[in-house]
Amino acid sequence: MDKFDLQSINGRRPYIRTLMFVLQKAVNELYPDKKLVLDYSLPSGLYGEVKGLEMTPERVQQLKERMRIIVDANFPIEEDVMDLQEAIRIFESNNQIEKATIARTSGVPFVRVCKMGNTIDNFYGQMLSSTGDVKVFDLIPYLQGMCLVVPSTENPKEVTKTIPQEKIASIFQEHSNWCTILKAKGIGSLNTALTQGRAKELIQLSEALHEHRYSEIANQITERIDKVRLVLIAGPSSSGKTSTSKRIALHLKVNMINPIVIELDNYFVSRDKTPRDENGDYDFESLYALDLPYLNKQLNQLFSGEEIEIPRYDFVTGQRTFAGQRLKLGKGDILVMEGIHALNPKLTDQISDEMKFKVYASALTSLSVDENNNISTSDNRLLRRIVRDNQYRGINPEQTILRWPSVRAGEIKNIFPYQENADAMFNSALIYEIPMLKCYAEPLLRSVDPHSPAYPEATRLLDFLRDIIALTPLEIATIPPTSILREFIGGSSFSY
Repeated sequence: MDKFDLQSINGRRPYIRTLMFVLQKAVNELYPDKKLVLDYSLPSGLYGEVKGLEMTPERVQQLKERMRIIVDANFPIEEDVMDLQEAIRIFESNNQIEKATIARTSGVPFVRVCKMGNTIDNFYGQMLSSTGDVKVFDLIPYLQGMCLVVPSTENPKEVTKTIPQEKIASIFQEHSNWCTILKAKGIGSLNTALTQGRAKELIQLSEALHEHRYSEIANQITERIDKVRLVLIAGPSSSGKTSTSKRIALHLKVNMINPIVIELDNYFVSRDKTPRDENGDYDFESLYALDLPYLNKQLNQLFSGEEIEIPRYDFVTGQRTFAGQRLKLGKGDILVMEGIHALNPKLTDQISDEMKFKVYASALTSLSVDENNNISTSDNRLLRRIVRDNQYRGINPEQTILRWPSVRAGEIKNIFPYQENADAMFNSALIYEIPMLKCYAEPLLRSVDPHSPAYPEATRLLDFLRDIIALTPLEIATIPPTSILREFIGGSSFSY
């Protein structure tokens, strides 16, 4: 591993973990009786709070300055194993109850720890060898806490540009609050809830929250139905966009509105006009792989009361075809379009903004491993995709893992820059889903050949799942057929 290759995920992860450890030490030195909680990922870094302490700009600045001192001191970071009971004692003395609970229920006699001077903690994965290796960072006030800003992927010598994304942050915070209310803030307390037989309760409450949110979004659309004619739904891979669109459609029907789906795939340009990527391959994820003028023309015709013939795209010949499918909007009809570019203003730039209602869907989990190890939303979605690809698409875990970096690159380019354009956001994450996904993903990950280039990533995901208590088959059976997770594991009452 090249520890300075911050443009690769294998270089960024150890760098970010080391930064987290530096922040932990800074908090321990300045506020020894307080607890650092790194809650969830933000576009520019990690959101954190020091529990029981108001994070004023002055305190955030003091922490940043102390971090600089620790970095400049170039403390060596040593990795070691510690006796289980001793590790639990240290975690509890640091008020890291989630961490202590995971250690206590792990079933192993030792705990892997990292040491930086007199600061001892544990993290999941490799660290850099010394604090002097993490010179590029920032710490800024954010919401009620702070954001640990990490190096930019494009230019690792600079920190990531901080762009206010209040809608995404509010969704993360809402989910974090619900995790706390349900007493399942981290893997330790979630494991405790499952061993206490609370799985069914967590499933029911999580699904009820989703149902409530679907209804809220449908009601928002209904309130603007005198002007809104087009609902646009976007989100990254394995976010549950299809289920989200179907559930919102159901609630619109309850509100006496008839949703009609327009499939964006039918508006691809002819194959010979498809843009090519830097490797000379067809770039089907480019916005300009779609025939934007024709799409906008047909939408405007529909909104003007005209009847149109819906195209079909033949993926074999790479040409648009027509099969006599005609459409005219009636009273109470509304169009729904789902796709990666749905929130990009250029997709429907000839349609008045007041006629659009935009929805962003993603699995924005705020469930953490423990106090200072958050769960990556990307990992959550990758596990979903591994399960679904194997179950429905005949794609093995190795192929899914190897394709994931290019999927992520497409999301960063085509989806994430437009997420704040949404009128409503749907968080498809469910508190109980990681224990459920473990049942399906663990055997698939174990099947990856040790000689495969996907093996290190499969091993990392297995390490992450190791300490999580899985749902039982009987508990999984209580997941309703309308759940968004049925899109990935099967048993849904919807057709996909």
